[in-house]
Amino acid sequence: METLEYAPGRLADLHTGSGASHVLVWHGRGPNERGVLATLAGLVADRGPTVVVPDWSSEADDGGRADLLRSLRFTRETVEAEGGDPDALVLVGWSLGGTAAAGLTVNARRLGVGVAATVTLAGGFVAPDPISGESLTGSLPTTDNSSPFTLIHGIADDVAPVAMSRAFAQALELAQWPVQLVELPTDHAGIVGTAFDDARVHCLPATDEKTIAVVTEVADRIAAVTASP
Repeated sequence: METLEYAPGRLADLHTGSGASHVLVWHGRGPNERGVLATLAGLVADRGPTVVVPDWSSEADDGGRADLLRSLRFTRETVEAEGGDPDALVLVGWSLGGTAAAGLTVNARRLGVGVAATVTLAGGFVAPDPISGESLTGSLPTTDNSSPFTLIHGIADDVAPVAMSRAFAQALELAQWPVQLVELPTDHAGIVGTAFDDARVHCLPATDEKTIAVVTEVADRIAAVTASP
């Protein structure tokens, strides 16, 4: 793993894989939480894709929009520098980062970018999208909607209940977006291979077999999305 500066004072971890595909992963609410996703990112990179995990801050005045878009630009430039297609990038987000990833995808045409596919992990879709500042629970665009979604959610999630992904999947289907909903036996932290530590008020890498099995399946599904035509 290599840590790079994607913008002045803003860091991203680069987990280099053996293949040509790239995945950009956004963490959830809070400032500078990229380390929480290290387990998942490493597992995905082991399966071939290169994974970029940037810090961003939902506590910024703009809700994190500038950080998110700068990390997207950095990743697209990285792909181009390696001779790849920046519009072939797969976007992944956890919790509020999942909301941001979905918001970027549904607004991609307006923003002048392309997204090959989007994977959300325990997406908190009732919160305003940090990209647009608007809710995603209203009407979705029915044009330029060929980029597929995979919504992965834990059925034991008591932070962002699975009903959020179920409702968003229905909204995507109504707007004729390709979408797959995957429900797994885990909670909000477990979906990314972590466990919430009450004493530290922080997510730490999980060691139990059940959570490791879940995050391994999540990594498999993300890698499979990058391999899809």
